[in-house]
Amino acid sequence: MRRYLLLAVVALVLAAGCGSKSDKGRELGQSPKTSSETKTPEGDGSSTDKGGAGSVQSEALAGLKTIYFDFDKYNLRDDAKRALESNATILMANSKARIVIEGHCDERGTTEYNLALGEKRASTARDYLIRLGVDASQISVISYGEERPVALGHDEESWAENRRGEFGPK
Repeated sequence: MRRYLLLAVVALVLAAGCGSKSDKGRELGQSPKTSSETKTPEGDGSSTDKGGAGSVQSEALAGLKTIYFDFDKYNLRDDAKRALESNATILMANSKARIVIEGHCDERGTTEYNLALGEKRASTARDYLIRLGVDASQISVISYGEERPVALGHDEESWAENRRGEFGPK
């Protein structure tokens, strides 16, 4: 009987000490993030309060359009140029906004090749935005290569969705 009581006490002590990561953050005085929190561009002094300037800017940046690329290409298609023209209008109207352009690829090709191709795709989009009048200091680029697919299939339709440039707040 003592053995079972001892096991029960040990189990309770272990259970009390094994909180989740979010519980540990609260123990350190950190508040857990909620799904309603939004990330704002750095240094723009805006707020994410509802109705504030930051929420208007966040809504505007949410209107940034994703662009798509042909297989093994980083040149801009006509549909991508139209999307970038729309994105440029938004960025010039929000001159304090800072964005990152993510270059993505489909799963074909080596990791190194796809990282380089993703970088070229993001850089091509950045350069076009700058030619349209967007301040270069508003834009940074990063390549994720094939590491962050939006479509998990192994067919042309999925690959076409994964060959993209995405825009988001920095």
